[in-house]
Amino acid sequence: MRANQVLSSLCYFSIFFAPFLFPIIVYFVADEEVKSHAKSAFWSHVIPFLVLVVGIILSGVLGIGTQGEIAVGIGIVVTYGIFALIGLCFFIWNIVKGIKVLLGD
Repeated sequence: MRANQVLSSLCYFSIFFAPFLFPIIVYFVADEEVKSHAKSAFWSHVIPFLVLVVGIILSGVLGIGTQGEIAVGIGIVVTYGIFALIGLCFFIWNIVKGIKVLLGD
């Protein structure tokens, strides 16, 4: 059981060294308990980047629709601000979740 806890917590801590790759590998080679943590960790690593991509696309559409450089600039600044806030929240969540899993809570 201890090895499963370490592997599960490493899925969350992989935000420091291999955010996408490690949870995917663990998902395919580990047992069911660890798979659920690997899946959760993977999505918590992917969501901030999806927010960034969607925000940049929306900023581009806004710029094309308004034909204004100022609107694009504001849209990109807002996108990066939202990305930074969401990214920080998910980063802290991964650390907290990794510690909780490691301690067995």
